[in-house]
Amino acid sequence: MGINHRTAPIAIREKAVVRMGKLHDALPLLRAYIPHGIILSTCNRTEVYTANSDSRYAEEASLNFLKAHFDISETDLLQCAYFSKNEEAVEHLFRIACGLDSMVVGEFEILGQVRQALETAKEAGMVNLLLRHVFQSAIRIGRRVREETGISKSALSVSSVAVDLASRVVGDLSNCKMLIIGAGEAGRLVAKAARDRGTPQILVASRTQERASTLAATLGGIPIDLNNLVEELNTCNIVVTCADTPHWIVNVRHVEAAMRNRPELPMVIIDIAVPRNVEPAVEQINNVFLYNIDDLTQISDANRRQREGEVQKAGEIIAAEVAKFASWRQAFEVRPVLGTLMRKAEDIRHSQLNKTLKKLRPLSDEERDSLDAMTKSIATKILQEPIQYLKGKANNNENYAEIVRQLFQLDMERRE
Repeated sequence: MGINHRTAPIAIREKAVVRMGKLHDALPLLRAYIPHGIILSTCNRTEVYTANSDSRYAEEASLNFLKAHFDISETDLLQCAYFSKNEEAVEHLFRIACGLDSMVVGEFEILGQVRQALETAKEAGMVNLLLRHVFQSAIRIGRRVREETGISKSALSVSSVAVDLASRVVGDLSNCKMLIIGAGEAGRLVAKAARDRGTPQILVASRTQERASTLAATLGGIPIDLNNLVEELNTCNIVVTCADTPHWIVNVRHVEAAMRNRPELPMVIIDIAVPRNVEPAVEQINNVFLYNIDDLTQISDANRRQREGEVQKAGEIIAAEVAKFASWRQAFEVRPVLGTLMRKAEDIRHSQLNKTLKKLRPLSDEERDSLDAMTKSIATKILQEPIQYLKGKANNNENYAEIVRQLFQLDMERRE
């Protein structure tokens, strides 16, 4: 269950984002609703994956978690949230790992985010066998699609698309001064794309001066102190923000102060952070043009159209892998029933053999072994064909395991 860039605007998505540093704190909260689950939170989506034998319970638990721990009204959440189960949910995750569900098709970052979501949930003790298999399969398939198709060839990123948007708004970047706020991976990609586009002056700001200095030195930029933000805004043509922070870094007061010194010089601000780094009311200031990550859609749609053939190839790989997973899952579901059936047959055989031996004259060890072997053989032969039939049909009808359970009155322990 989750919300993403197709179902919810940035104003709602940013309320549900779980920053990577806070994932360890969010998982214990999820455990209060369901014992096994993984949270995948990126700039495009926040999703909860669970593995439970009762899908209705899992759906309600996931929804209750989202309602309780994020500042989203129930009305908005119900309008924006989606839910899928079984192979549909598996296909959804596979598409995400392959970069097909991203705003920018084929982006690399998502594969690492899927891996990190799995590892963090494992550390929290929230991953069972089924969830581990699903996520490990998704990571493997994400690599395979990138190796066997051109989906990620010359792949764009949200950062490079932001620079593309800046060039569309202001034109030639060779006469522009750009300020990048955020020195993480997104900031690095923005700086690299800006430099490649010929931007002569690139300023880098971060809450940590050391990180700003390191990135600036790597890409030939100039580190600045965030405390001097207004002074730097006085002369910047473009500002791109991508800092991982829950608070606004650039607010109306900052921009108004800067624009008083440059009323005729337009300022383009592109905020690709989730949650946003720039106070939305900034767009009301005269000669200031504010864009957020959802405004990149037009450029990203063009990127998707260019990769349509590769998307189709990736889709074919995913379909085959989903079918393979379905076979594994059905065998996984049948295995406990078969085990319980065989144990019940053995218990009955052993009990009846002991009752019979008590009624007979004392037997030699050889005679007892012969009777034991004979009864084992009878039980095995009786169950052989039903077991083979169940294994063969399990992939076609998920109810066969339940039919066998009821037919033989098997006492199954509930498995989450």
